Amino acid sequence: MPAGRLADRAGRRAGLALGGLITAAGNLICALAPTYAVFIAGRFVAGAGAAFVLITGTVVLADITTPADRGRTMGIYQGVFLFAVGIGPMPGGILAERFGLVSPFLVYTVAGLIAGVLAWLVIPETRRAGVDAEEIAALPAFGAQVRLLTTHAGFMLVSLVSFVAAFARTGALFNVIPVLAAERLGLSAEQIGVGLGLASVVGLVLIYPSGMLVDRYGRKIVIMPATLVSGVAMLLFLVMPGYAWFLAGCVVWSIATGVSGAAPAAYAADTAPAGMNAAAMSAYRMLADLGYVIGPLALGAITDGFGAEAALATATVLLVAVAALFGWRAPETYRARGY
Repeated sequence: MPAGRLADRAGRRAGLALGGLITAAGNLICALAPTYAVFIAGRFVAGAGAAFVLITGTVVLADITTPADRGRTMGIYQGVFLFAVGIGPMPGGILAERFGLVSPFLVYTVAGLIAGVLAWLVIPETRRAGVDAEEIAALPAFGAQVRLLTTHAGFMLVSLVSFVAAFARTGALFNVIPVLAAERLGLSAEQIGVGLGLASVVGLVLIYPSGMLVDRYGRKIVIMPATLVSGVAMLLFLVMPGYAWFLAGCVVWSIATGVSGAAPAAYAADTAPAGMNAAAMSAYRMLADLGYVIGPLALGAITDGFGAEAALATATVLLVAVAALFGWRAPETYRARGY
């Protein structure tokens, strides 16, 4: 939310530039940290900087796109992000191996500074794109904008869909499923890593085609089935009797998340009234990303108390239920003419 407020008051360019500088500062703290507590503090600062960049970036995309091309544009943005997340461990590992564990943080510090400078010097300001002066003057305060958005059923439902998807991704896919695969199937870390890596690659390939789908046929017709298929993937993991089933679950999950792609973010941007893109995208990301934090804690507790199967069953039920709720109550926000 602070990132959205800054983008609303000082402009998008300022939010991106400040995010780069905060990221650089956080990683420099990590590189020089004399104790574990200081290192964790540095990670917190670096994460805050990354949030400023990611959230402000989606606000910029909401500013410069129309519903007709928003899905494809946000798909490209998400694809670049997923590629960076997937490829990042490789240069990080090479740097750490050759130059020591501090070197990745120093390189990331320089990268953050470069990103901040480029954002300030190269990125045009988009805060008033498509909004006239009278509309800007009539806008309520940032907090009032957020409260207005929370009364929109579609906005809250798409945030709930993304919350549950993030909840299942970090809570089940990244935590519970590897434990279950090792205990039930006796899979090695390498076998589990291959499956999860396969899920990332397949999802990446589908990002842009999914953007084309949502720009042609609508957001809802993509979001609801993709969320249901995510539930099917959880069910495959729940009953998997062998490695082939584990790989099948990884592929089905990747197809679902790849097809869904940037559709929820495009849907959230569609619901924003004129001039409220910063409030809409920052509130959406805050609500959705809570799932990344709550998922591992909640499903981890269920696993400890009732077993991994109960945790996966919980994730499955939540995905199917939220898909049904979204399909039932969420309005369609855009569909190309003739479809």
